[in-house]
Amino acid sequence: MMRKLLGIAVIAACTHSAQADTLVYAGTLIDGTANGPQQNMTLIIDGAHIVAVEKGFRKAEAGDVIIDRRSGTVMPGFIDMHTHLTSQMARGSYIERYTKNAADVTLDSVYYAEKTLLAGFTTVRDLGDSFNASISLRNAVNAGKVTGPRIFTAGKSIATTGGHADPTNGAREGLYDSPTPAEGVANGPYEARQAVRERYQDGSDLIKLTVTGGVLSMAKSGQNPQFMMDELEAVVAAAKDYGMKVTVHAHGKEGMLRAIKAGVHSIEHGTYMDTEVMDAMKAKGVYYVPTITAGQSVAERAKIDGYFPEIVRPKAAAIGPLIQNTFAEAYKAGVKIAFGTDAGVFDHGENYREFIYMVEAGMPPLTAIRSATAEAAALLGVTDIGTLEVGKRADVVAVTGDPLKDITLLSAVDLVIKDGLVYKN
Repeated sequence: MMRKLLGIAVIAACTHSAQADTLVYAGTLIDGTANGPQQNMTLIIDGAHIVAVEKGFRKAEAGDVIIDRRSGTVMPGFIDMHTHLTSQMARGSYIERYTKNAADVTLDSVYYAEKTLLAGFTTVRDLGDSFNASISLRNAVNAGKVTGPRIFTAGKSIATTGGHADPTNGAREGLYDSPTPAEGVANGPYEARQAVRERYQDGSDLIKLTVTGGVLSMAKSGQNPQFMMDELEAVVAAAKDYGMKVTVHAHGKEGMLRAIKAGVHSIEHGTYMDTEVMDAMKAKGVYYVPTITAGQSVAERAKIDGYFPEIVRPKAAAIGPLIQNTFAEAYKAGVKIAFGTDAGVFDHGENYREFIYMVEAGMPPLTAIRSATAEAAALLGVTDIGTLEVGKRADVVAVTGDPLKDITLLSAVDLVIKDGLVYKN
């Protein structure tokens, strides 16, 4: 009888332990939905998911873990829709393609991924890598082998010959073979389709095109259109067959108009968009991902002698400062906006700067936070992240104080939970 009773006690203890919850006490809760901030709330996490959101501070039961943020603000984990986790701009970066092997790039990305997560960004889109390192990084994070955010990656971005993402730009003749769709360079609709299928074969989650010139590439123009309509239409049609969304790097107006007409899902940077472009985006529901921080960063660094090659420096000085103003006009016009920074062009872990620039340009702090939570999740096309609601993944961040009164507090995230696991507290 005694053995039987002891067995029952052990079973009961194990059962209760399995049901233990994590209780996050929030002095202020911003849940990412259309709701305003809520006061004195408890978020209940069981495993990887949110199982309840309650008014007041729930009393803990035996085995429950309490995370007390009654003096702070609790929010959904942030989502950065434009990162490059496999690189980071610095003086001398332009020679790294000649000096770094795939292993170097991959190990760098592990370091940058952890910095990003600990800054409060539990999910990112990676929009252009080398050696497919971001795909391997995503898989390693998903397998629990390395620490980092949830990653949706485009792998190698796709350009036309001499375009912004052509990896041979600036290299002497004979140093590289002519790049093919496998290396991210496609000319004509047939190669455009092949490039999409190559990305699918590689394991990419989405497609990234560089439809205009860019700031940091070793090419003269920062805004000329670089894809023809038949090429863009071929990319979008092929991507649709494989269930992949298409986003485009674009600074110049004509490239944006072509991309929107072809059916892409988001515009990155958008520096020279005007009313015509904004109206086209609104008509088709195309998102704008501003990357103001990248613009500010390259403009600052363009003032440093020798930081950029001479072909890059005037583009960085001219284009960089314009993005914040473009963002302000797009927000006032009612264009859909999802948070994105272009981290890697500046230092990883400083993604929070985008919030500050967005608020400076006229976006209310609560709207800026929603752009990095619910709006970003909507652009990704996922429904299990982006808000703090029952059934969603337990991606949670917090700061001490009220970021709706001082948006700079988002530079000091002091709680990071991803899939119910505490990475910073």
